[in-house]
Amino acid sequence: MLNTVNLQGRLAADPELHTTPSGVEVVSFRIGVTRDYNRDQTDWINIVAWRKTAEFICKYFSKGSMILLQGSIQSRSYKDKNGNNRTAHEVVADRV
Repeated sequence: MLNTVNLQGRLAADPELHTTPSGVEVVSFRIGVTRDYNRDQTDWINIVAWRKTAEFICKYFSKGSMILLQGSIQSRSYKDKNGNNRTAHEVVADRV
């Protein structure tokens, strides 16, 4: 099976580095990707990066920066604050 995504877009906001309780660095952010066939439409994609990749992104990228990344699509389920089941889809960036 193959689960590889290549995206190029601009950051929607400055990335902020966070550390998990176990001490692992993580960053979550969104990028705007303009469609090739319709320049008036932009898709906003959620991205997450871990460890050294997260540190690199926070050091060299800011709101509006163009970024090219490679990663994989991940889906996860969770309960929101009202107890409703939700599903999140995001790209886990491996290379930037």
